[in-house]
Amino acid sequence: MLTTLPNLLTLSRILAMPLVVATFYLPAPSGPWIGCSIFTLAGITDWLDGRLARAWQQQSEWGRFLDPIADKLLVSGTLLMLTAMQRISMSAVLPALVILSREILVSGLREHLAGMRVKVPVTSLAKWKTTIQMVAIGVLLVGDAGPDFLHAKLFGEYLLWIAALFTLITGYQYLAAGIAHVDAEEASRRAPPPKTAKPSQVA
Repeated sequence: MLTTLPNLLTLSRILAMPLVVATFYLPAPSGPWIGCSIFTLAGITDWLDGRLARAWQQQSEWGRFLDPIADKLLVSGTLLMLTAMQRISMSAVLPALVILSREILVSGLREHLAGMRVKVPVTSLAKWKTTIQMVAIGVLLVGDAGPDFLHAKLFGEYLLWIAALFTLITGYQYLAAGIAHVDAEEASRRAPPPKTAKPSQVA
């Protein structure tokens, strides 16, 4: 059901994206801090919805469908706004591009493999990538509105580079696994059908 708490938490993450975007048009320092707060709460729901769904046995097709969409909307939308509003330096655009490209790659790969009824499990490294990525974006949302001694913008960009490195590794792992499944499927289609033995004739 769409109205279970885990699914509602996932939906709240989708609704959080336009709210985060709206904070870019609020004056500093309130705008950046409000944006960071909303993004952080949305990130917590990303961890909480799956945990509750498993604990309460409320895993559903709605959750499997909405969860990756919510994650990608939130991350992609925020990174695009950070770039468009020049809240990150030009050197940080490259890791942002790497992260966005990986999201597109994995989305297409998962969609194709779903048609083959193949599920690609999430690795522990991918979970670390997601955690570092969310922290990096949250810090970058604060940016120059943070205290000078924190150097939030610089720290956030360092974290974004680390997340991009993990993104390349996990993206390669997903791609290699996907190619292996596609090759196996193509090989099974090209294989000749098994020959049926002719019935023996008894004199």
